[in-house]
Amino acid sequence: MSSSLINDFLRRTGGTAVIDGGLATELERKGADLNDPLWSAKCLLSSPHLIRQVHLDYLENGADIIITASYQATIQGFKAKGLSDKQSEDLIRKSVEIAREARDMYYERCDACSSGLAADGRIFKKRPILIAGSVGSYGAYLADGSEYSGDYGEAITLKTLKDFHRSRVQILADSGADLLAFETVPNKLEAKAYSELLNEECINVPAWFCFNSKDGINVVSGDSLEECISIAESCSKVVAVGINCTPPRFIHDLIVSVKQVTTKPIVIYPNSGETYDGNLKQWVQNTGVSDKDFVSYVNNWIESGASLVGGCCRTTPSTIKGIYTALSTSRSANLAEDSEAFDRKLLQQNDR
Repeated sequence: MSSSLINDFLRRTGGTAVIDGGLATELERKGADLNDPLWSAKCLLSSPHLIRQVHLDYLENGADIIITASYQATIQGFKAKGLSDKQSEDLIRKSVEIAREARDMYYERCDACSSGLAADGRIFKKRPILIAGSVGSYGAYLADGSEYSGDYGEAITLKTLKDFHRSRVQILADSGADLLAFETVPNKLEAKAYSELLNEECINVPAWFCFNSKDGINVVSGDSLEECISIAESCSKVVAVGINCTPPRFIHDLIVSVKQVTTKPIVIYPNSGETYDGNLKQWVQNTGVSDKDFVSYVNNWIESGASLVGGCCRTTPSTIKGIYTALSTSRSANLAEDSEAFDRKLLQQNDR
């Protein structure tokens, strides 16, 4: 059921796919003030048009998968702002609606652009595009940077986490997202909560689990990456696994570790390499890599085993355009091979 979606998608995209990049940075660049516990989800309330525009920017720079603005959108977080249960649920649905609108607008622009490329370099190539409903960790809701430590304290149990995530996961799954993106998973306990939740609630939308690491060996809590990936590997609802919001310099070794325990496609979308200060609630400037340096890693990640590549915090449409360009040659070759293989198969069937 689930696995065919991502495998068919990758077949149609030439074996690799491009994920979008950072959302919050682009929203701020467009004038949004995100100094708020809701972070980028604040724009679901105040400026949904900006979210739609950021999605479009990424599509026009080559993204095949756009991730909704629901990373920090929780019923608990919205209620803390004075919203009702229904208003909170509607805003989570709205994150998917906005992404779907952006995809529809993009396809209209593709139809209007016969060459597939605008004069300013924007890409208008009609292609399969997936919408991934973002599920941020419990630590993201706390808005204290604990998704970068995975330390929730002894009071937080498996049941606590399942109860916290249950409604949001159900809403996103029922809102028209093509898949669910469980992002920046910082510890084994939360991975187990997600896995059990997907099974208990009979969620029929496929999912990916992406963990984060600050040492290139374990997830940020210190839990074994291999053990975390094994939880995702054993869950039939999970169709891809990988790493996000982790410095690019760690990614190669992490892919090697992930490959040892999974047969599923590997998802990689690192941050820019900058450091997040949980006390100041901001990224430390000048600690990351340039777009050029980031993109220089991409082919190595693909050769190491990644199939889906994009960017996380502090990466931009320019980063994604670089990834798209870096992958274009290999994707074109793979698509040609797939097409030839399909033609041969058709001829063989006709000869019988």
